[in-house]
Amino acid sequence: MTGNFSRYGAVDLSGLAASSTPSAAASGARGGAPAGSTPGGYVIDVTEATFQQDVVDRSATVPVVIDFWATWCQPCKQLSPILERLATEYAGKFLLAKIDVDENPRLSQAAGIQSIPLVVAVVRGQLVPLFQGALPEAQVRQFIDELLRLAVAQGVTGTIDPVEGEPAPVEDEEAGDPRYAEADAAIAAGDLDGAVLAFEKVLAQAPADAEAKRGLAQAKLLRRIQDVDPAQVRADAAASPDEPKVQSLAADLDVADGRMQEGFRRLIDAIRRTSGDERDALRVHLLELFEAIGSEEELVRAARRELSSALF
Repeated sequence: MTGNFSRYGAVDLSGLAASSTPSAAASGARGGAPAGSTPGGYVIDVTEATFQQDVVDRSATVPVVIDFWATWCQPCKQLSPILERLATEYAGKFLLAKIDVDENPRLSQAAGIQSIPLVVAVVRGQLVPLFQGALPEAQVRQFIDELLRLAVAQGVTGTIDPVEGEPAPVEDEEAGDPRYAEADAAIAAGDLDGAVLAFEKVLAQAPADAEAKRGLAQAKLLRRIQDVDPAQVRADAAASPDEPKVQSLAADLDVADGRMQEGFRRLIDAIRRTSGDERDALRVHLLELFEAIGSEEELVRAARRELSSALF
């Protein structure tokens, strides 16, 4: 189960890649870029024809950050230079792929885009949502740093050369923030107990560290589901809808599989049916899942509102 977990919620890209066809554009063709765009180096333009090769295939070795944009989108013109600067600064630890939503409607439809700019990433062929809208550089940097930590946990530790070519594996090079290096190494080794201890060590020195709090919540979640039989857990949850521990474990699986809304609703429904200590245990468990996903996520904000309604 640990290989499928993403703090952003992994989505299988097989259907998205299948929608890419050569009829959309010649392989390697570039569409018009937004103001300030400088494709090249660590930045490429991607079309429906090149999506599989440039995004899905490369994501096995290096994280690919996708910027969905359009020429008429003013916020896109603010965000694109920020993403390009970071791509250059990080020197190939991630590849920035630009997709013009007007020129590539099938990719836009398959990705379920409702508004732009929209930034997502692809790691090992899995789509992981990052953020929407033109954020300040400091916030964008936080998302990139967290993506690199996720990539390390998934075994994706490559780099891309600024000259066109296949990404080469990186050896003996740390990725991400050094504060979390010990936890990242533990997660990569499958040592979730070690990861929990490492994040707790960071928090002992910096109790307000939001990334460490999220990392700790995620490591604990992964540890809870590490050795379970998913089919048995789901069968138990269906058979015992009023058993808090069973529903909590099933919610863990939901979130780890990227079905955050389903997991949140499972616990909120259980909270409505319980009282006393059982209800409080469910509430605490749900708050831990919120921490694992991140309080800034819209799904979490909506679930918090539902939780308040269920409690009061």
